[in-house]
Amino acid sequence: MAGAAREHAADEPFAPSRSGDLLFHGVAVVVKSLYSAVLSKRWRGTEHLRRREGYIVVANHVTEVDPVTVAYPVYNRGTIPRFLAKEGLFRVPVLGWVLRRTSQIPVPRGSMDARKSLAAARAVVDAGGAVIIYPEGTLTRDPELWPMMGRTGAARLALETGAPVIPVAHWGDQEFLPPKATRPRLFPRKRVEVLVGTPIDFSDLLPGEGEHLSRRALDEVTERMMREITALLEQLRGEQAPAGRWDPRAGARVEPQRGAEARRRLRPRRPAFPWEGRRATPPTT
Repeated sequence: MAGAAREHAADEPFAPSRSGDLLFHGVAVVVKSLYSAVLSKRWRGTEHLRRREGYIVVANHVTEVDPVTVAYPVYNRGTIPRFLAKEGLFRVPVLGWVLRRTSQIPVPRGSMDARKSLAAARAVVDAGGAVIIYPEGTLTRDPELWPMMGRTGAARLALETGAPVIPVAHWGDQEFLPPKATRPRLFPRKRVEVLVGTPIDFSDLLPGEGEHLSRRALDEVTERMMREITALLEQLRGEQAPAGRWDPRAGARVEPQRGAEARRRLRPRRPAFPWEGRRATPPTT
């Protein structure tokens, strides 16, 4: 099965394993049953989720439940999804054990081991798996829940691997579990819609052999990702997104180009992903 993990050398970081995949399948049976019991779902465009080739999924991030919403159709297409997740989640009892055993990828922000996250993601893609990543880096802070300005971690992963990047938008799960809510709203039963787009073309921005990734290329790839995700979400919501994109640092909507230029002028902030803002250095295998 495409995406089924092969055994890797012991020194390969966060390597998928057969026992971990078996655990994932077992957890998936339970989670899918619970999810389907409380939510109705409609998926479109799932034919774009590839079964015999590794790929990257980029999606909007609205609520804590949407990782399941995004992973569900990927898994149903025959590929085990792997998430780049905050390292802190791996320290949560039970959850952390499951994440480690199923080879989800921790992102140690600011760590000297940050390159391992990128190496692990590349290993998953090379093995025919799917990596799911949120370009925003966190839940959207847009007051109307539109995708806000993305960060360049997802773009760096895409340009480093050259893997197909598939945009996904979802809508409705925020009615079941509003952002930052502690309790779900079970009644009336909520409906979730997922729309999968075609792979994003950024072939014109791929670096040549021996070239470093430029900040402008990273910003452009990031904006293409957010533009495609927003267009899909417009279809789901049946309305047009507001002009500009929410910049959480400014607390307002700005034009993406202006926001990118402002970030370049400001003092470097803590990155959404550890390799964000660094020179491209292909990890050794």
